[in-house]
Amino acid sequence: MTVEQFPLIFERGCGIDVHKDSAVATIKGVDLEEQTRTFSTFTEHIYELVGWLQIHNVTHVAMESTGVYWKPVYYILEEFFEVILVNA
Repeated sequence: MTVEQFPLIFERGCGIDVHKDSAVATIKGVDLEEQTRTFSTFTEHIYELVGWLQIHNVTHVAMESTGVYWKPVYYILEEFFEVILVNA
């Protein structure tokens, strides 16, 4: 089995899978242990997600979502991070 290595573009990033009632976020980067946490999609919990990402010096976020569930998460995160909306 061959393992491909991709060049590092961002030192610390986050991938988020947004669902109706939750957002599952994984952070990974240079000198950062990979971690995954689940947050509710209520506004106060999205701000907890912001705080968690800031503590770990995350700069870029890629989000994936079905339907329109991404919108409230995106609108809050875009104030703090470079956010990329991706489609599976």
